[in-house]
Amino acid sequence: MKAKMKSKTKKILVLSVMIVLLVATGVLNFVLNDKLTGAVDNTGNGDNTVTQTFFVAARSDRETTRESEFLYLDAIMNSESSSSSAKAEAEKQKMLLVKRMEQELSLETGIKGKGFPDAIVTIGDGGVNVVVGKADLTDIEANQVLATVVAELKCDPNTVKIISYV
Repeated sequence: MKAKMKSKTKKILVLSVMIVLLVATGVLNFVLNDKLTGAVDNTGNGDNTVTQTFFVAARSDRETTRESEFLYLDAIMNSESSSSSAKAEAEKQKMLLVKRMEQELSLETGIKGKGFPDAIVTIGDGGVNVVVGKADLTDIEANQVLATVVAELKCDPNTVKIISYV
């Protein structure tokens, strides 16, 4: 009976932590968006604030999703009722997420280093999505971004989607 209570207590604790993290992320997202939206743009270009808000919100959403995924995988790995194969698969998925996070950060930094104002990269099983903070991306610029992604990930160029956003 005690093992069952411990299991229920752990599940309640994990769910409670997930809810607290989601609420905290929502509040933080709201506060950051409010600050960016309310910011005065001295250049007279309101598009800059909207672009910054988009990239901040996209990163926040990605981080919130990843935190939830990590909590879920940790719950599987720490559960007494999970099979050893489920635990091993959860650990494998967790390591894949960590690797993807590192690659996304590296690519975003590399793309910004090429002179683009901002970029967000999302790596998934089906391919790579890159949103570049520049209106009217030329073919040369798109090829620059594509070359950066393909060189870093050693992936098929046909699995990379590049989108300009401003």
